[in-house]
Amino acid sequence: MYKLSACCSMSCGISLPPKMILASLRGHKQGNGRCTNVPRNVNLEKLQNNYLFPEISKRELQHLEKYPNAKVISLGIGDTTEPIPEQISLSMANYAHALSTAEGYRGYGAEQGNQVLRKAIAETFYKDVAIKDTEVFVSDGAQCDISRLQLLLGSKVTIAVQDPSFPAYIDSSVIIGQAGDFQDKTGKYQNIEYMQLGPQNNFFPNLTITPRTDIIFFCSPNNPTGHAATRKQLQQLVEFARDNGSIIIFDSAYATYVSDDSPKSIFEIPGAKEVAIEISSFSKFAGFTGVRLGWTVVPEELLFSGGFPVIHDFNRIVCTCFNGASNISQAGGLACLSSEGFQAIRAVIDYYKENARILVDTFASLGLEVYGGVNAPYVWVHFPGSKSWNVFAEILEKTHIITVPGSGFGPGGAEYIRISAFGRRERIIEASWRLEKLFSMGKSPLLTV
Repeated sequence: MYKLSACCSMSCGISLPPKMILASLRGHKQGNGRCTNVPRNVNLEKLQNNYLFPEISKRELQHLEKYPNAKVISLGIGDTTEPIPEQISLSMANYAHALSTAEGYRGYGAEQGNQVLRKAIAETFYKDVAIKDTEVFVSDGAQCDISRLQLLLGSKVTIAVQDPSFPAYIDSSVIIGQAGDFQDKTGKYQNIEYMQLGPQNNFFPNLTITPRTDIIFFCSPNNPTGHAATRKQLQQLVEFARDNGSIIIFDSAYATYVSDDSPKSIFEIPGAKEVAIEISSFSKFAGFTGVRLGWTVVPEELLFSGGFPVIHDFNRIVCTCFNGASNISQAGGLACLSSEGFQAIRAVIDYYKENARILVDTFASLGLEVYGGVNAPYVWVHFPGSKSWNVFAEILEKTHIITVPGSGFGPGGAEYIRISAFGRRERIIEASWRLEKLFSMGKSPLLTV
């Protein structure tokens, strides 16, 4: 990692070799692009490369420059593709139109969210586990709440993450100052505990050898592997946290895709309210990736080591750093949780799950080890002996299909790629045909490593 930085006027994200940086410094003139006396945040210097998904978008643009007539199919970044059901869109449109009237205008709302929506979330998703509406904080999405929770926790806590896992857990830990230095040899940050997941342990960490940490980030169904933790596995996790006095940050963003008896919430596990916070989202559940709406549940029973309720500090963070989710988005959220809206959303989720089944069958027919795609919209494919960025590059070059290299989710994903089931059916079928053509009869060296 280069520790020098150029003070010239450049677009962000450009890295320069040391010689070019030094030359730039020697040739720098006063004026536009002049350096201030403010040093860069040292934690940001520790981030590795660009954030995963913008990097993939950049490579897609480079590919289109090389092949301007290519019909690229994006099965990479997990962005929903199907229209939001009409009754939900109309609720947002009607609310927006009402803002043009004296009777319908509303300004700031409560930072914690519309009380009616908070109650609807509690009753829809947590009725059987007795979560109160006052424990639900409505937000602009789960990823934003990850950073707010990091602000709540501070730089002194120790953390553990699943490996592989959603990269925002690690990157936000680096930015806040929890992670320590990056170790090139292992591909890991010094102060982060990586809990290995794979088929060898049924995608659940061996907690008997996992050191204690203050915070445990845990996503189920997991992004990227698609594995939904079983009830027994989550019971082990909660018991582990209780024994160690840890807090679980449980990401349930894909819970509505669960179709077996796997728990959809950590609070289905007895004792979890004393050791867990849950974050979730309307993004993949309702197609709100652009609308932006999510929530976080902080139980009243959750206490810091000194006995102070965590919910009080999180409320302060929310009130200080956030003015509340858009009133229009929240109107859409309420429509999602109506009986008619929820039924319409279930139909869209089933559509994506059928896409996942098609992709799983395609890779399985080629003799590849494939996981996920049952309780999540992601398919996790193993290419033994291959580097995931090489697999990504070959698939893109030869089929014009965007995937996600598994190493972007941590060293545990080094031989995997993630395929998203978000897409129009005809494009999923076309992608399956292209992949079959590439990998059938051993045409790709990726299958002969």
